Amino acid sequence: MKLASLFLILAVVLGAGSSDAMQLSPASGDQRSADRDAIRAHIDKIFQAYIQKNAEVIRATHANEWTGFQSSSRTAIHGIDQYMKDVDGYIHSPVKMAGYKMLEFDAVFYGNVGIVTYIADVTYDYEGHPSTRKLRVLDVYAKLADGWNQVGSDTTLHPDTLAAEAQQSQSVEGDDKQELLAAREAVWRAWFANDGPRLAELVPPELIAIEQSEKWENRDAVLAGAKDFAAKGGKLVRLEFPQTEIQMFGYTAIVYSKYVCEVEIDGKRSIQSGRATEMFVNRQGKWVNVGWHLDSGS
Repeated sequence: MKLASLFLILAVVLGAGSSDAMQLSPASGDQRSADRDAIRAHIDKIFQAYIQKNAEVIRATHANEWTGFQSSSRTAIHGIDQYMKDVDGYIHSPVKMAGYKMLEFDAVFYGNVGIVTYIADVTYDYEGHPSTRKLRVLDVYAKLADGWNQVGSDTTLHPDTLAAEAQQSQSVEGDDKQELLAAREAVWRAWFANDGPRLAELVPPELIAIEQSEKWENRDAVLAGAKDFAAKGGKLVRLEFPQTEIQMFGYTAIVYSKYVCEVEIDGKRSIQSGRATEMFVNRQGKWVNVGWHLDSGS
């Protein structure tokens, strides 16, 4: 079902093409309180259906030609069947909607179409662990043959919730942790191998690095240092990270490490060890190293 279908439906509902339709005037919710209250009751019914995980009621409270976005949508949803596929994941998940509180609610009407905006605190429960998210919603309602029904919506997380989630410490486990640690090691090995293209891929232009010498470097200086190491005939013999701790906030990870590296220059080997604090940002699914601080502490 294409987005154009919704416009066609609204055009029919509004009686598009007539001179009256072209001159529709908006009416506030206060001016049409009965319609506003009917839609509010309909939205409450949707919330209760989600709380009860009642797929039948969820389907019935959305038009067949529904189109729009859920909070996790990456593309538009077209039609009730696509919508219910998204709902099905929630129905069969351990996450439960436990309750909600309406913080703001408003409506404006254009004939038999209502544009509804609201903000709500929604409480979820995951295996006994409650959490609250604030939602920011724009719903489109049409007065069809059987009364008001939701024909479209855009549901997003409120900026307050997005900010709170970005500030919250997150755990890094499994494949995500391995990808981060692999990126950390790749940066070190690319530097010692003087692999300029790979290093430039892993280290962005805004890099700020503080070396053991307490010298501050940008990416150009880091690339030049790798080239100088190679020009001296240097090579990496051994690289180890005997201890690593990770903190993660949003798309940013801070990796704390103890490191040991053995290098060889002109046939002579030496061991360097110390501590590293490295900052990584996940961009388009890949970790990039935006900064680090090395010292010689044990």
